[in-house]
This record gives sequence, C-alpha cells and structure tokens, in this order.
Amino acid sequence: MISLADFRQRQSAPLESKVAHSLRRIREWIEHWDGRVYCGFSGGKDSTVLRHLIRLIDKEVPAVFCDTGLEYPEIKQFIAACENVITVRPAISFRQVIEQFGYAVVSKRVAKRIRVIREAAHNTKATRRLYLKGIRRDGTYSSRSKLADCYRKLLKAPFKISEKCCDVLKKDPAHAYEKKTGRKPLIGILADESLDRRMNYMEHGCNAFTSSRPVSTPLAFWTEQDILRYIRKEKIPIASVYGDIIELPNGELTTTAEKRTGCMFCMFGLQRELETTGTHRLRRMKQTHPKLYDYCMNDLGIAMVLWYLGIPE
Repeated sequence: MISLADFRQRQSAPLESKVAHSLRRIREWIEHWDGRVYCGFSGGKDSTVLRHLIRLIDKEVPAVFCDTGLEYPEIKQFIAACENVITVRPAISFRQVIEQFGYAVVSKRVAKRIRVIREAAHNTKATRRLYLKGIRRDGTYSSRSKLADCYRKLLKAPFKISEKCCDVLKKDPAHAYEKKTGRKPLIGILADESLDRRMNYMEHGCNAFTSSRPVSTPLAFWTEQDILRYIRKEKIPIASVYGDIIELPNGELTTTAEKRTGCMFCMFGLQRELETTGTHRLRRMKQTHPKLYDYCMNDLGIAMVLWYLGIPE
C-alpha cells in the first residue's frame, strides 16, 4: 500500500528518475510473465510514451490497438504507420451501445449511479438507497456514494444513460485478446486522471501482479507535463491531432491543438472542460472535422443530449 504522501513524492521526482523507475517496472513485468505481455496502445500521447519505453527493453512486445470506430482520423493514420501493432475490435458498434445501454454523460461514476437508480427492477434497494441518499447498508452516511443533487434531473432524462461504453468498446476486446493469447497488459494511464485510478495505484503500485486482472501501469505516477517533456526531449513522433508541443510563459508545456484524444464522441468531462476552457472537444470538432461532427450530433442524437445537459454545441 502506498500512502498519498509517498505518491505525491513520486510525482515530484525528476523526470530522469521517473524514467528509470518506469523502466524497472516494465522490465520486472516482462520478466515475471516470461515475455507474454502486450502494450495497450490507443495512439494517444500517454500510450505512445509507454510504447517507446517498452521498445527500449524489448521491441518484440506487441502493441494492441482497439479500433472502437470513435478515434480521430489522425490517430488511425498515426497507428497505421507504427510497427508491430495488432488491431482488435469490439463486438458491437457505438450506435448499438447507445441503443442497448445509453449515452455516456458527465463521468463514469455519475453515469453508473443514474443507470443503477433507473434500473430499479434489476438492482437491490440497498444499492439504490446508497446512490440516492448516500446511506450504506450499516446505516452510515457516505457523501461520495450519493448522486450529487445537480445531476438528479438526469434521472428523468428522455434517453438512456450508462457507463457501459468503455467496457463494451474497449475493455471487452482487450480481455478477449488476453484470454486468447495469455498476454498480460501494460497500460499507459496516469493515476491523477481520476480518483479510482489514484486509489488503485496506491493499493497495488505500478505492477498489480495479484489483482483479479493483472495489469501494469508503469506511468501511473507521471504527470501530463512529464509526458510532454519526455516526448519533446526524445523527439518522439505523436499523432498530428495534437499539433505542436510549445512552452508557455509560465514554463509549462502544452499542445497547440487537442490536449487529449480518446473517443471523439465521448461526453465524459464535457462540463468541466467547458468551465475551465470556455469550449469543449465536440465544439472544436465542428471546425476540425465537420462531417464527423454532423454525424455525431444528428445521426447519433448527441445534439439532443447536449441540449438536455445545458451544454452549448
């Protein structure tokens, strides 16, 4: 178990120290599983850095790309130019995910609470009470478990809401690949991206050998600034959708175009992005990828969802 203080100390270490630590964890993972490992590769800048580090140790480790159909065209072009990449695909499309499970809105945590509360016939009263009122089985109160009041209106939304999208489109194909090949994943996620990721890292460290799904996250204690500095220092090519990496007056690095990539049509985090930057990724897509924007808004019905959420297109 890693304390929060130790985690913050690791985050504050020099980049050179972080690189050395990550390389040790990668080598340890490869050796432990006798080389039966793979690199989860989305084509984003984090997984691009991870792939680069892995290839410093063993160029034979395959990178596995899950083609969800939601990637930026620039991401797919970038991946097509990379060596030793295996492509896997989900069993159903994004449109089918929407129809069967619902739209992914706000965050995974919020979307799950809404889905569970609305599926009253399929969930226990205790779980619904926890998410609606924050009351645990033992009668104690948990504010973290309760659906925030500002999102309660979504319980009456005229469309389905669910957190299942990532599971169906990304996790299930990865699990199927692991079952078929016996390979164990290395994934380029940063612990600070969510509370769940930070808690998981603090429990297992970089290499979760004994978890129900063994997984290595050797970059978990890195920051986004570390990622950008490593890319610039090592002159690593990244997808053109990011634009260039530049230095701001305060010394921090940023990209001139997209900051993060992921799924183009994802609505997780849109409110926060709008509050902090005054815009959001779907609005930028209207300028950069107008045909995909029209498909997203009209064919997939996302314009209706944004209207209900109060997010301007």
